[in-house]
Amino acid sequence: MALKTIVEHMKKLLLVISHDLEKAGRGNKAAAQRVRTNTIKFAKTAKQYRKESISGGRKGAKKKKTTKRKVAKKKKTTRKKTTRKVTRKKTTARRKRRR
Repeated sequence: MALKTIVEHMKKLLLVISHDLEKAGRGNKAAAQRVRTNTIKFAKTAKQYRKESISGGRKGAKKKKTTKRKVAKKKKTTRKKTTRKVTRKKTTARRKRRR
């Protein structure tokens, strides 16, 4: 059911209940029974109203706009050109093997 139809149904039930309450106050036992049954129907309709109103509130609510964060550009790393030093191989004296 839509929220509007639930509200209309609740209004009609309240009118019926209030009319039967007046009769029950005068001693009409059948009217008292109708009041009891209609209050149960009203309670069920009220639960349905709460459910619909909550889901309608979520559906209709505007979402907060999120701003996109700007991504910081990475700096390009520049390598310094290194010149290799020319080095001579160190000459080491060979050891003689002993057998």
